Amino acid sequence: MKKTKILVVDDELDYCMIMKNYFLKKNYEVFLAFTLKEGLNMIEHNQPDILFLDNNLPDGKGCTHTEEIAKKMPALKIYLISAYHKQTDVIIPLANVTVWEKPISLNTLKTIF
Repeated sequence: MKKTKILVVDDELDYCMIMKNYFLKKNYEVFLAFTLKEGLNMIEHNQPDILFLDNNLPDGKGCTHTEEIAKKMPALKIYLISAYHKQTDVIIPLANVTVWEKPISLNTLKTIF
């Protein structure tokens, strides 16, 4: 059986490792990227099923690419993660995009995954 692939794009190493360990225990295949450029490259090459994309990366804003990614890959479930959601006008009206505010609790993950 094919494992579900998850890509986490975030510059916070601790957050990435927590996400990776959580999903590995649930038998997902997990990839990590620490910059927007690296993440966009991995989306193309790894074809993930689920994307956790930080909005505030050292080399750009995740939200500036989310709509393009969502339209190019409509089956990809995208979670745009923002620590500053209340200060940002991040509204993406696409069915496969969800905007979450950091920090994400394990309880939230457990209810969805």
